[in-house]
Amino acid sequence: MKLESQLARFVVTQRAADVPADALRTTKLVLMAASSTGVAGAGEDGINALRSLLLERGGTPQATTLVFGDRLPAVAAAQLNGTMCRALDFCDAMAPGPHIGSALVPACFAAAELRGSCPGDEFLAALVVGCEVGARFNLSESQYDGFDPTGVAVVFAATAGAARVLGLDEQQTLNALGLAFNRCGGSFQSNIDGTLAVRLIEGWVAQAGVECAQMAQRGLTGPVNFLEGVYGFPHLFGCGRLDPASVVADLGDEWRLQRMMFKKFPSCGATQGLTELTLQLVQDLALTPARVQQVEVRQPPYSHKLVGHPFKLGANPRVDAQFSVQYCVANAIVRGSSRLEHFRPEQIRDPAVLALAERVRGVGDAAMDVRGHTAVDVMLTTTDGQRHHRQLDIAPGYPGNPLSDAQQLGRFHDCLAYAAMPLPAGQVQAFLDGVQGLSGLADSRVLLQALVSR
Repeated sequence: MKLESQLARFVVTQRAADVPADALRTTKLVLMAASSTGVAGAGEDGINALRSLLLERGGTPQATTLVFGDRLPAVAAAQLNGTMCRALDFCDAMAPGPHIGSALVPACFAAAELRGSCPGDEFLAALVVGCEVGARFNLSESQYDGFDPTGVAVVFAATAGAARVLGLDEQQTLNALGLAFNRCGGSFQSNIDGTLAVRLIEGWVAQAGVECAQMAQRGLTGPVNFLEGVYGFPHLFGCGRLDPASVVADLGDEWRLQRMMFKKFPSCGATQGLTELTLQLVQDLALTPARVQQVEVRQPPYSHKLVGHPFKLGANPRVDAQFSVQYCVANAIVRGSSRLEHFRPEQIRDPAVLALAERVRGVGDAAMDVRGHTAVDVMLTTTDGQRHHRQLDIAPGYPGNPLSDAQQLGRFHDCLAYAAMPLPAGQVQAFLDGVQGLSGLADSRVLLQALVSR
């Protein structure tokens, strides 16, 4: 069987009941992370403008938006929800950068409403195959080389999830994935320049997932040789160094979705380790900003290029801060923690934080590549001339250094407490109960209903 057909068959036939318990747990954590950050992201920059634009466009009311409860065309609802889910950059992720859940979950919610209902076990299966397909299209740092991993890999995840929820057959799913291949794109320049495009790309990916599945359902075709073809994904995005067979190797037995990470701090994945080390120094040294002469943060070049550039405030301060070594270190020292509220524009502009940020320097070090994607060294020099060094290879929340169940639940509740339009406590509990008992739900749409502010 062709590689592409193996992938399509997996999407169509994989049962949630046959997935290992630990992979199901990770999938449910993805659902919790995307949903809670979506609710919390509803009040962030750009959301009202995008919502207004989509409402102005109108169209058939097919699906529901998180928090607001608007009824929009399914592709538009997925786009707005995906953008909201990524707005805080506190959702799930995977090295070296794709954010799967924030596009997959909105695509599956929209598809469930298009379908008219979706049993919980099918919805869970759709999330599982979406996470796994997205993980299998994930590339290396050198292969991405500046492409946004979400725009490149996650479009396959969103499409696979939507196709499964809509009940597409193998041939339709094959065409949907081929159409998705033609939607790959996006650049990390969006992050470096501190623009809202970071979150808008997530929405476009969610939208594309629903649209590709809808088109394939109507008989529209895509390239069926998107893996084995001469101009397929391994050539165009794998830089000729991706073995096509590796994408489907041990499919259904090896669960690459287990490489998912969940952030301890509400900023870029490349800032998790340096924030952790800085907070350790603050605690160990009873450190105050006045005692800091200089901080040097060394990272592998891929991470340094993303977050190590000089910090400056632009039109979107939250994005500037989320992707800044200088801000994350200065914030951790000044406030002794790193929380969602610390990335509000007014907190980012705090003169004490900005002054300290000028004493923080990021350095790219190619020799650190062998230590892994999240390797980081922090060297702090105090005003009395003493030097304090901390290093780690695996940042908190990544495989090998996972968050505890209590920390995962804490992330969820932190997001809902931060939300500008909070949900009633009863709905929050109903959602959590629904996630835990997802396989037994008669209709998974009740989860979406619990995420609409009443």
